[in-house]
Amino acid sequence: MPNIQELTDLTTQVRRDILRMVHQVNSGHPGGSLGCAEFLVCLYNELMDIRLPFKMEGKGEDVFFLSNGHISPLFYSVLARRGFFPVSELATFRHLNSRLQGHPTPEEGLEGVRIASGSLGQGLSVAIGVALEKKLDGDKHLVYTLHGDGELQEGQIWEAAMFAGGKGVDNLIATVDYNGKQIDGPTDKVLPLGDLRAKFEAFGWQVFDIEKGNDIAAILEGMHIAKAATGKGKPICVLLHSEMGNGVDFMMGTHAWHGKAPNDEQLAKALAQNPETLGDY
Repeated sequence: MPNIQELTDLTTQVRRDILRMVHQVNSGHPGGSLGCAEFLVCLYNELMDIRLPFKMEGKGEDVFFLSNGHISPLFYSVLARRGFFPVSELATFRHLNSRLQGHPTPEEGLEGVRIASGSLGQGLSVAIGVALEKKLDGDKHLVYTLHGDGELQEGQIWEAAMFAGGKGVDNLIATVDYNGKQIDGPTDKVLPLGDLRAKFEAFGWQVFDIEKGNDIAAILEGMHIAKAATGKGKPICVLLHSEMGNGVDFMMGTHAWHGKAPNDEQLAKALAQNPETLGDY
């Protein structure tokens, strides 16, 4: 059985990492990173079957692709806290010649990162290719992706969705961070997404909603249901109803913190709402 308190404590520490990393260089994307913290902590510490040391090919294990690469502070924190690379390296975020660039890239041999994800819309296509490779290899493990809801405004997403549904890529779980906000405002005002469930279903996917996208127990329950539906002829889409900026009261309910770093006073206030649990880097 998962230890909800341990996952909660880890999520709190990950939030601290995100805030401190972005503040240190006055650059980065805290809003979406905070909103998906519970999800990625659960994925890497409870839901996925992963192997260390890291091997790029990902054979014999579950594989994850971060498509909305701007939430790299979250990705780096979760990878470091899971043991892919030293937690102390988080202090190099966005520095010149650091492996932890603003958008993840594998070019420097960074453990846990398999693709560059600076350009939105591409992760699903890559994930489908890896999922098909696993099928050819007889590998029963799954491929996971995470996407922003604003990212679904990219046409390549729907080309990939059509292919996955049409070819029955049923070892794939694509999660959409469905917070209703993007860098320029609410998605409904920038470019309405319409009925995402109906759209994915029309492309031959099976769709599940996790209504409490920042609740660890709800995430675990919803993702276990999604996992149980794999291998039945359809790719899986999970709509994760999250809150951008979750865990920091003045960052929640607005798109303003999509790509904005907190100042010294704001950092102190945010950290006070998330007491240290596992030790800062």
